Amino acid sequence: MQQLALISGAADTHTLDALFINAPLRDYDLRPRTNDYTLPVLGMAYIATYAQQAGFNVGVLDAEAHGLGIEETARIVNSAKPRWAGMNLLAPTYEMSAKIAAKLDPGIALMVGGHHAKAMPDRVLADPRMCNLRALVLGEGEVRVAALLEDENRRRTLPSVLWRDPISGTRAGGIADPKASAQMLAPSIDGLPYVNRAFLPQDPYQPAPTATDRRLAADGRTGWLRDAVHGGRGYLEANIVGSRGCPYDCGFCGAAWSANPDIKIRVRNPQNIIGELDELHARHGVTAFRFVDDLFLGVRSVIKEHMQVFADNRIGERYMWDATGRINILDRLSDDDLDVLVNNGLREVALGIESGSDRMLAAMDKRITAEMTERVTRRLVAHGIGVKGYFILGYPGETREDLDTTVRHIGNLWDIADRNPGEIRVSVFEFRPYPGTPIWRTLVSDGYNPDELLAYGDVDLTQNGADESMRQRDEFNFSVGIQFGDVPLDDVRATLATLTREQHERNHTEPEIAA
Repeated sequence: MQQLALISGAADTHTLDALFINAPLRDYDLRPRTNDYTLPVLGMAYIATYAQQAGFNVGVLDAEAHGLGIEETARIVNSAKPRWAGMNLLAPTYEMSAKIAAKLDPGIALMVGGHHAKAMPDRVLADPRMCNLRALVLGEGEVRVAALLEDENRRRTLPSVLWRDPISGTRAGGIADPKASAQMLAPSIDGLPYVNRAFLPQDPYQPAPTATDRRLAADGRTGWLRDAVHGGRGYLEANIVGSRGCPYDCGFCGAAWSANPDIKIRVRNPQNIIGELDELHARHGVTAFRFVDDLFLGVRSVIKEHMQVFADNRIGERYMWDATGRINILDRLSDDDLDVLVNNGLREVALGIESGSDRMLAAMDKRITAEMTERVTRRLVAHGIGVKGYFILGYPGETREDLDTTVRHIGNLWDIADRNPGEIRVSVFEFRPYPGTPIWRTLVSDGYNPDELLAYGDVDLTQNGADESMRQRDEFNFSVGIQFGDVPLDDVRATLATLTREQHERNHTEPEIAA
């Protein structure tokens, strides 16, 4: 069956032990997706890789990456006939996941995990569409998923694994050996196998060269990049995780520490990271990497340790990389520290800027100010480091003045970039509430109906004139349709579209490379 070819990483020689399903953000049978790239499901690939190395035949069906609808996704799973189907439940995709689960053959056992399962386990267990659900795994799943594949009855001794008792209909859970629980709930991050990229249909991938790529190629410091960009061959990029957990408590974030008290913050040994970089280069020819964990550049002492090892291994001569960063930490780095980052291959830092209003930043518990953001951005781009800034519009309590201040702030950041070698890319989102986060608890206590807060739907922003500029961010355009601040939703979305269009235009005014 041709559709089975969409399953990644599985062997077709024997029974499929598990098929892990990344549900689509919306039903693409109703409106086809427009973007041609989506971020890889690294967490799911970690679980699949661990299970594969434990001897199980597993695969990944990334319905979002392939633009599949509900019916087609369920049809592929039923045709593959795995013993288990696994789903990562997220608030925006929960309805899609539940509708797919309802269409699975009764003989396929279902296991689920993810932020939504962790935040609302009883709601998931009680959902009649999850009738095949035999294990709800809270937190990091590698070790416990492999144990479930070995023997479903082991769930009775696995920590933080829940199911619905078939007789009483109430929640049941494993009673674990305390000595074994720590390794099962938070396995050694350096002990996990490198992700098998066969499970990821779009990673590694070949991106279009950015303005930063062209500038770095033009200055001649990285010969392979100049050859790749100027020669028209392009380069391969892969996503990677350098740490797990976050020490901050930003109000809107599913990774906030208060939503994940069980997650122990761990940072990979730099030699372990370099081992994966080199393996990806040897196997696939990858020369660019994106660290997508919550805060790769988030602890000053860790940054210094990693950069010393990167320098010892000449990483900056061989590769370039992007990373997430924390503004208040970067603000404490010296110019020499920034030079070290540049020399080690840092191309761009992704920053959660969120707002230009100090009042809103305090409401979000960001522990930064707009002035600090401008200072950090100025120093980064002056060193030739690009900045990708994320912003949230329509946050609870946001006024028109706050929104206008954010728009001016973005303009200031663009002006700073125009006077320096580094670029800034702005990515703007409409606020949406995630269960388990600090702001979710506030909204519910203020009287919002959880059912309404979970009513995610996709939004077509092309009506606001963004057209091509919105194409590559189609997967991020979803909303619960509630006005949380003082500004009407239509105005929030029009502002979002205007800023996105302007950033798109800036992206396409790149300098030419000298021959």
